[in-house]
Parts: sequence; C-alpha cells; structure tokens
Amino acid sequence: MTSDLQTSSSGRPRGHDFQQRPLSPAEARVLGTLMEKARTVPDSYPLTLNALVTGCNQKSSREPVMNLTDAQVLEALDELRGLHMVMEGSGSRVTRYEHNFARAVGVPDQSAVLLGMLMLRGPQTAGELRLNTERWHKFLDIASVDGFLEELQDRSDEKGGPLVVKLPRAPGAREQRWAHLLCGPVDTSTLATPTSSSGSQATEDEVIALTRRLATLENTVAQLQAQLQNLSEQLGLSQPGQP
Repeated sequence: MTSDLQTSSSGRPRGHDFQQRPLSPAEARVLGTLMEKARTVPDSYPLTLNALVTGCNQKSSREPVMNLTDAQVLEALDELRGLHMVMEGSGSRVTRYEHNFARAVGVPDQSAVLLGMLMLRGPQTAGELRLNTERWHKFLDIASVDGFLEELQDRSDEKGGPLVVKLPRAPGAREQRWAHLLCGPVDTSTLATPTSSSGSQATEDEVIALTRRLATLENTVAQLQAQLQNLSEQLGLSQPGQP
C-alpha cells in the first residue's frame, strides 16, 4: 500500500491539503474512531464500513454523541482520503479503512494520540487525557502530556500552525482544559462547563482503577461486535438494525 503524500526535503509530510481547510465534525469523528480502533481492537483493524459507523455512533466515550449514516461516513472517508489521512486497505473481500493521521499531519505518535482523543471526547484537562488515552499510549505522567500539548499549541505557521488551544479556566474548575483546532477555531461560548463535584473526591489511583475496568468492558464489547460483524459478513447476513 502506498500513499502519494507530498514531502519536504527532510522527508516529513507537509500536510498542505490539511492546511487548506478545517475538518468537518463528521470527518473528525471518522478519523478519531479509526485512530481509536487501531489501538484498542487491532485484530479487527482496518475497519469495515459497518464497524466504522458503529464506532462513530457509540454512546460511550463520545462527546458529542452522533448518529452518522453510512452515506455521511462514506462522504467523510472520501474527503479524508483526499487529505491523505485515510487509506483503503487491500486484500479483503470487504473494503476496509485505516488512518494515516500522524504522517499526513506531521506529528509524533504521542501527539496524534492526544489529538485523536480530543476529537472523540471534546475538551479535556491534561489529567483526563492521560487517563482516557491509557489504552492508546501510557504517558509517564501529566507533565509529559502537558509537554506534548504545549508543543502542539506552539506549532509554527511553517508546519501548519497550532493544533490545540488551552481554554480559559471555567468557573469552579481546578484545571484548564485543552481543545483541538482540527475543525477550526473553538467557540468557547458553546462549550459545556465542567461540573464541579461536591464532597470527597476520588484519588487518582481510584480513577485509574475505574478507568481500567471500564476500558476492559468496552474492549470486550468491541471485540464481540467485531466478531459478530465478521461472522455476518461471512454468512452474507445483515446485522440487527441494518437493512
């Protein structure tokens, strides 16, 4: 499989196509879902269209929850292929799709992980990003997450400009949140204010333990969905809810 990416003299993709316009919300969701599944369910990756639509429309680990149709996902895939961010797999009876985000945009894998999670779950603090990306990449500490985010924020115009922004501290919030800029400038007036909890707060270890338990459950469900999808395709059957 090859890609016709344009590269600079150093061999790094310039990502000129990406700089021309922001991504649409549907394109960001499709891209983020491919990035997530590549790391969390590698046995089922690259994804079929049905698996990708299911992943885009998950009710958990998505902000906002979306209800994309097959046609909308196919349109997003076509646009992302034009930006060299998505490629079609080969050697399979059913067309499968995989992302090429880090190379197309010219960022390291750790930065790509953070951008992917921001596309899927919206603005988050560095601590939330560290917990939520644990299945994708284990960052050493919150400081390392902050370091990659600051690099993305300070990205030069020559490389395409900033890809994230640190949002103003919300009333009652302890930490500032980060948002991606892949869909254009962030309208802070439309962002939900994180609710502050009253009473005792869970320790970081407790949150990590709960996050791991939830990740295990989500991984199990994703694997079962993939197995059902593969079986249905082999038998030529439609999945429940499919025409």
